[in-house]
Amino acid sequence: MPCLPPTLAAAATVAIFAAAAVPAGAVEVVDADDRHVEIADSSHVVSVGGSVTEIIYALGLGHRVAAVDSTSLYPPGVLSEKPVVGYMRALSAEGVLSTSPTLILAEEGSGPPETIELLEKASVPFVLVPSEPGAEGALAKIRFVAEAMEVPERGDRLASLVAEDLETVRRAVQHVPRKARVMFILSLSDGRVLAAGDGTSAATMIELAGATNALTGFTGFKPVNNEAILEAAPDVIVMMARGDHAASPQEVFAHPALAATPAATMHRLVTMDGLYLLGFGPRIAHAVRDLAAAIYPSLELPDLEPRSWTTGETEP
Repeated sequence: MPCLPPTLAAAATVAIFAAAAVPAGAVEVVDADDRHVEIADSSHVVSVGGSVTEIIYALGLGHRVAAVDSTSLYPPGVLSEKPVVGYMRALSAEGVLSTSPTLILAEEGSGPPETIELLEKASVPFVLVPSEPGAEGALAKIRFVAEAMEVPERGDRLASLVAEDLETVRRAVQHVPRKARVMFILSLSDGRVLAAGDGTSAATMIELAGATNALTGFTGFKPVNNEAILEAAPDVIVMMARGDHAASPQEVFAHPALAATPAATMHRLVTMDGLYLLGFGPRIAHAVRDLAAAIYPSLELPDLEPRSWTTGETEP
């Protein structure tokens, strides 16, 4: 009987032990903290993060959700139907674990850090779901959640349909005659403009919609002064439609610098639901299409096929 070379024999031994490390019927994922997490039971999951909850429901697994966080605003009715463990960035380990979950899926960015540290050490599998803004990040998130929920084939199917819709929108926005300069304002409090720079979720959505982020030269969401606003000269201003971040057109264009922009001249303020616009969940293609339609009202955009996860249905 031929012998394997030492290096191949060692590799084969490692592979055998690696395969044996995960029990039959269990799955292993590598989460956003680069932790290898073994999942044996996804029947009673706490879902933290609006887009994570959306994905679980889009996969047809809403019946497995034991509890959610307060950002789980979609599908409609989830917050009234499921126990709420608090806000994703202000969780308590006791509150999450009190729901007796078999699995905890929390979107990257959940906190505070001390709670995440406690949950990572708990006996219940805790998984931080990678959340990279962008089309590819949304598709990867769908597949990741599906794998953690032990339905990878459903994840591939859902991601494929979302990618198909994204490609339809991408082809359509290629035909804009001139890219609009768009400024996303996160908040307008006491006359201070907090806006999106490079590398933000808002900048990514603006670019996917065939436009240009008007503010560059800095990353993240930061306060911008009047000079920077005038220099940016946005054609369109985008804000969230509800909550503390919302503002009326009268409030926005009463700001002295914003009042001197092309957006004010044309009265171009676009407001959208925050989770829909910036969640990067399964509704991303429809959100990009709606944003493009608002930025370019005269552009002929194809209607996307209604999907169960975009029509408010809790199961496909």
